[in-house]
Amino acid sequence: MNWGIFEGLLSGVNKYSTAFGRIWLSLVFIFRVLVYLVTAERVWSDDHKDFDCNTRQPGCSNVCFDEFFPVSHVRLWALQLILVTCPSLLVVMHVAYREAREKKYREAVGENGGHLYLNPGKKQGGLWWTYVCSLVFKAGIDATFLYVFHSLYPKYTLPPVVKCHADPCPNTVDCFISKPSEKNIFTLFMVITAAICILLNLVELAYLVSKRCREYLVARKAQATSASSYKQDDLLSGNLIYLGSDSHPPLLPDCPRNHMKKTIL
Repeated sequence: MNWGIFEGLLSGVNKYSTAFGRIWLSLVFIFRVLVYLVTAERVWSDDHKDFDCNTRQPGCSNVCFDEFFPVSHVRLWALQLILVTCPSLLVVMHVAYREAREKKYREAVGENGGHLYLNPGKKQGGLWWTYVCSLVFKAGIDATFLYVFHSLYPKYTLPPVVKCHADPCPNTVDCFISKPSEKNIFTLFMVITAAICILLNLVELAYLVSKRCREYLVARKAQATSASSYKQDDLLSGNLIYLGSDSHPPLLPDCPRNHMKKTIL
């Protein structure tokens, strides 16, 4: 694995994330990816070899293992980690697309021609929607895999002994799983970290939506204040007392001073 490329992607994702996003990123790459690479593969490396059944019937152990382990934990976790990190990379790609557009625009109009984006990495417009959709997608992926794990392995645990009566086993046989306690510990650890990641995604989503609503309400309030101030200025400018004029002045005279007489109180 090229850790230089990995570090570059990690720094890019961390740069455009919120505080909750940085916590999520640290949790994923430290407590999930590194644990998976360092320990999980070793714990599950001998699951098929050490899956013993109390029968010598050819093919019985293989059939029982496939019945109880339709998909390996390690492969499911690998697929889960790949899918859950892809949306964050899409945010980095969106920012890179914005920067490329900004560069082409500056080359076309010159340095004094303005900007397409004042800050390409600021979460506004399409980038805000990309970031929000990435949060929903990440939470949905983790929730889906938690459901799949619970469906395949109830309560996310492995019993030390399973009973199998599939063909070609001659009768109901007992099969023994290798290191079930250790596997249960790592399974629960991965499940808990995935649940925490879902919680962080939902908290960050609520933070972004509430922040956008506050910005919208502040903008509406400022717009209403400026509109009321503008109307008040119009009323004050039209509430003039015209003295010493025989004819009624026009509504908007060109020279309003001709229709006014200075008075000293």
